[in-house]
Amino acid sequence: MFNFDNVIERRHTNSLKWDNFGPIYQLTSIEDILPMWVADMDFAVPQCVTTAITKRLEHPVFGYSNICDNTYLAIINWLATHHHYTVKKDELLFRHGVIPALANVIAALTKEGDAIVISPPVYHPFYFIPTNLNRTLLTCPLVEQNGHYHFDFDAFEQQLIKAKAYILCNPHNPGGMVWDEATLREIVRLCAKHDVLIISDEIHADLVFQPHQHIPIATVAGDEINRVITCMAPTKTFNLASIQSAFMIVHDANKRELIESYATANGQGGINVLAVEATRAAFEEGEEWRLAMLDYISHTMDVVIRELSTIDGVTALKPDGTYLLWIDYRATGLSEKEIMQRLLTVGKLALEPGTKYGVEGEGFLRMNLACPLATAEEAIARFKKALA
Repeated sequence: MFNFDNVIERRHTNSLKWDNFGPIYQLTSIEDILPMWVADMDFAVPQCVTTAITKRLEHPVFGYSNICDNTYLAIINWLATHHHYTVKKDELLFRHGVIPALANVIAALTKEGDAIVISPPVYHPFYFIPTNLNRTLLTCPLVEQNGHYHFDFDAFEQQLIKAKAYILCNPHNPGGMVWDEATLREIVRLCAKHDVLIISDEIHADLVFQPHQHIPIATVAGDEINRVITCMAPTKTFNLASIQSAFMIVHDANKRELIESYATANGQGGINVLAVEATRAAFEEGEEWRLAMLDYISHTMDVVIRELSTIDGVTALKPDGTYLLWIDYRATGLSEKEIMQRLLTVGKLALEPGTKYGVEGEGFLRMNLACPLATAEEAIARFKKALA
């Protein structure tokens, strides 16, 4: 029913992924480079989303609008069905992205100079959002063992003693871990002990492979649920990045008021009318597409991991969640500069260097595998050529 093998031409569509990465990689020409970097998909969006947007476009007026009750209900039902997470309508606050939501929360609920803790290697905006807002950034690196990451809770607690907030990435980007209940409960316990706000980025919540199960940290927070703010979106799961739709779940009424007051004072609004329709349609009707997409990407990852294992010094473990593969090349002896140079000039392949996610990412590469299998196979051929 869904043709994920279809290779859709994205060049010359003003795509960031395909058309605008030259300056990022310091390239003057990118026409022969295969981009497997930024986290968007090369798949067509679910037909239900296209249909919903098209139907709305049939009405010729695009004046100011509200978020319809059906969109709220679609989100509430999705969270209850997929994540056993009970959410009320007034606990949902909409923003045009998870990163704007994170910035809104940090600006509204912390002060300049307050310390924010993150756990690298981790999604790079976790670094620049707090620092751009003149907060003090504290890092507590995850501990890596054979490609798997876990928390050093003793070190974590030492950082929390000095902190006002902690930004959690669950599922983790770029490592691909789906944190288990015991880990999440310990994060809550320690944050409660030291009165630290938990801001949880869960944008990859619906991109989890069996037998793993995403657990929203709020669902294990118990009496501490008011210190948790969860940020989610349909955009990563259903390939809607340019539609710009995200939401926060804020259980504490006082925190909601502070967040909304800051947004109003700084001219920040909610989501546009097409994003409302896309969000509703994705959560109401997109489940069959999502499951098929996950099966397809899971198979693609198996193929790519098997091929990578034939390259001396290169390994990769299948992630618990996300369509991002975290590739370990440390045993090759190559520096990041050397491997990136080989990939770009010999292999004509653009991957993301691990240090983009902190110094703890040195020796790793991130590859986006939300693409047709033929594209992934071409990427592996180019990878092998670069390291031959």
